[in-house]
Amino acid sequence: MLWRFLPRCLPADRHEYFRATLLKNTPFSSFETFHDAFNGGLSELLSGYDQLGVYILVMAHAGFDPALRESLSLPLKARFESMAEALRRDARQGPCLDDAAEDDLQVFQRMMDIKFAGLQPAQFRCIGPWELQFNQMRSLRPPRMAGEVADAIRVSFDQDAFHFGAPYLRKEIFWQGRLAGRKASIFFNKFPFVPMHSILVPELRKSHPQYLRKSDHDYLWRLGETLARHLPGIGFGYNSYGALASINHLHFQMFYREKPFAVSDPRWRHNGGEWDYPIACSRFDSEADSWRFIDELHRMNCSYNLIHLPGRNYCVPRLKQGTYPASDWSEGFAWYEMAGGFITSCPENFDRISSRDLEHELSRLSLVPPGISEREG
Repeated sequence: MLWRFLPRCLPADRHEYFRATLLKNTPFSSFETFHDAFNGGLSELLSGYDQLGVYILVMAHAGFDPALRESLSLPLKARFESMAEALRRDARQGPCLDDAAEDDLQVFQRMMDIKFAGLQPAQFRCIGPWELQFNQMRSLRPPRMAGEVADAIRVSFDQDAFHFGAPYLRKEIFWQGRLAGRKASIFFNKFPFVPMHSILVPELRKSHPQYLRKSDHDYLWRLGETLARHLPGIGFGYNSYGALASINHLHFQMFYREKPFAVSDPRWRHNGGEWDYPIACSRFDSEADSWRFIDELHRMNCSYNLIHLPGRNYCVPRLKQGTYPASDWSEGFAWYEMAGGFITSCPENFDRISSRDLEHELSRLSLVPPGISEREG
């Protein structure tokens, strides 16, 4: 038994000791370790790879951390100018374009139109309980599946479509190894909308589609509780197929928050308060209850967004993408919007949008499937 090899002076909870030991030599042992490893990884990417995709990724993340942006300002500017000059000479020949994906080329060309001085960091504005952000870089990303009309929530994995196993994405892996009992790869999110935004892909080489199985759900629950012991602000977002998932490869969006999302506010009925959330939202404090609800959504072919926090989650059944009129100021509603955060790439919209506008847009996606009632508490 493994326990024979552990020190004799164990705390009362041996499982707690074992979990702490497993995280000791990883970036997840404390916030400071995680933050330093994350930003250090971005700096190493910029200095180690003269490629469009890497540059776009680092530039996007620098927009969320003023200290990182300041420390990398000179190399970011110099790299932008050299890449832009190479593209002007020959869009396909410059040394910085080796292994560049077509998506990266299109994004960088749009960045050239804006010019380096015009590329702005993310800005945030609180509107009541809601969070609104101006995110210029994210508006440049390719739509991939997010622009499609979906009529199902489970589609077979397509090796020829964009997926996280693509060889040219390996350099964008922040960390990989065994985490909470399962192999996991964590990528830097290329177009972040929260600080230290990353993508967790379980069992990368097994090519699971973006469809939550019970084992995946239970793993997410276990993972959240494990990491929260050292990273109390950790959480995960999940978009089912048809709920603005942009890649059909099983993944969870990993984030770290000091200030809770609006969905966690005690005023809402799903948290025991007296106010209705703008869209039907169910809270679960039990792993088993959460899975029963999600499993029923699967049987009903109902798309949903999931916000998973340590020891609880929030599940929002919703209309499928492409089946409702999109607002003119947003590029779509996924887990972040369901949690109470909203993105616009237009400065004028950032200044004028009201709390009523945000609540109205959320309510337009509302769908309570027959036979399923909103769970309270």
